[in-house]
Amino acid sequence: MRFDDSLKTVLAADASTPFGAQAAFRQIADLLARGRIEESGEVLDHLRGLRGRVPAAVRTAAARALALASPSAGLVAIFAEDEPAVAAPVLRAARLGDAEWRSLLPALGPTGRAVLRHRDDLGADVVRALESFGAADFALGYDGAEIAMPEVEPAVAEAPPIVTLVADPFADVLDAEPAAAPGGGFEIAALVDRIAAFRQQHREQPIASSEEPDEAQPTERFSFETDSAGVIRWIDAAPRAAVIGIGFLLPGADGQPQVDGVASGAFRHRTAFRDARLSIGGRSALAGDWRISGVPMFDPATGRFIGFRGGARRPRVDEGAIGRGTESGGVEGLRRLVHELRTPTNAIAGFSELIETAMLGPVPEVYRQRAATIRGHAGDLVAAIEDLELAARIEGDALDLREDNVALAPLLSRMLDDLAPLVRLRGCAIDLAPVSPDIALACDARIAERLIGRLVAALVASAAPDEKLAIAARAEETAVAIDITRPRALAAVPEATLLTLDAEREVEMPGAPLLGTGFAIRLARNLATELRGALVIGAERLTLRLPTGLIGDMGQASTN
Repeated sequence: MRFDDSLKTVLAADASTPFGAQAAFRQIADLLARGRIEESGEVLDHLRGLRGRVPAAVRTAAARALALASPSAGLVAIFAEDEPAVAAPVLRAARLGDAEWRSLLPALGPTGRAVLRHRDDLGADVVRALESFGAADFALGYDGAEIAMPEVEPAVAEAPPIVTLVADPFADVLDAEPAAAPGGGFEIAALVDRIAAFRQQHREQPIASSEEPDEAQPTERFSFETDSAGVIRWIDAAPRAAVIGIGFLLPGADGQPQVDGVASGAFRHRTAFRDARLSIGGRSALAGDWRISGVPMFDPATGRFIGFRGGARRPRVDEGAIGRGTESGGVEGLRRLVHELRTPTNAIAGFSELIETAMLGPVPEVYRQRAATIRGHAGDLVAAIEDLELAARIEGDALDLREDNVALAPLLSRMLDDLAPLVRLRGCAIDLAPVSPDIALACDARIAERLIGRLVAALVASAAPDEKLAIAARAEETAVAIDITRPRALAAVPEATLLTLDAEREVEMPGAPLLGTGFAIRLARNLATELRGALVIGAERLTLRLPTGLIGDMGQASTN
């Protein structure tokens, strides 16, 4: 079977409604990025026409999805023309040739070029071209009325020589004729000469600085403090300019440092947080990915909130569902592999179900049993493919989350029903303690159910026959804690080893996760972090903490 996603099919859909325009915009952008359709002026113009009818949030999501693809120069230009929040993700990740970047630079504007200046993978020609825009990008504009100057006779003086500031493909941006001096005694030409001399001296002599140079070895840890607005005002590492000014509630755009929703949610609730993500661009000693933790501070005299104090560290090897060291190309390849595997796997599952249920005619019992086995294996493979896609979205910062309120008791009940075949296969049991109907989770319902189901399934798959796993939930001050006992086979396994268990060691275990227990637990922990929670691995149990919700809000929402 082949899935028809040609341009003709997309254009045939109704794009007159807001939803249709959004769907067409994302589909055409995705097809162009993956090279499934031929790029032409008509296609790009159609995409530009749809852009004005698509909300900025949808365009931003489409731009973030392109970070894992290979968009062409024409597609990059369309997103680069958009507002900074839409253009920045594409400009940070797009891979174009030097000639394509040079032809695109004049149309980007100062904000787009500022994003590219934070990249360290551009060619020398592109970097030189970016430098030639310096005077134009950093000049202060003036939009007011033109100032009328008095008409006076210019002084008779020898014109100063023309100063050429830089010689490169964009030299005309910086080369300028010195202005004639008005009769007020203030020589504009002299000022231009002084600026040129200063810039020349700045190129030849490095400026002394007390901070470490950009080429310094990467720093492994630093401490920080924020003010009451959540903006970092102090750190104990250099260069401080790379971190000072980062805000927990400020969106990361234009290549600026980014803090994920864990820290933002903790700031809003004035609660401690742990292992939130921070990404710092550039080439300084502080550039790269970080995990930050912090606690709120309050004035002892008035009890007023005054900010956060915390520390940052480099991520450990096991703190990624896919694993650190995966290049962007690897994540992109994984996304493509997932896309190509999903369709044939679903087709296999569908045909095996037709044989198993004898919908196409009488089938011998032995073939029906084999079809049932194939359908079960195909279902496991589909689940593994979905986990891989979810992990790739986390690594690519492209996971879309909704703000939901979900009751915990029904969620756990559905989870146990789904895991009943696996429990029977392993011959174990799950003891679920009564859950109060007032306990709810404030997070994406789909992701929360998937997180809890994958985590419990990984533990059940390691349980021995006649073993009983206990699950209990309790409400804490700002979170819901779900305790799950560790099976005996994993009780003595250290945390570092538990997170690196692979599928090859468990291939003989019936019902074991297709990608391994370590992958399942790492994925669960990263999902918990994305939901502003945490997964704590203890000696006897695993504790999953997720933000608490309000049943009252759920009831009100359900009656409207």
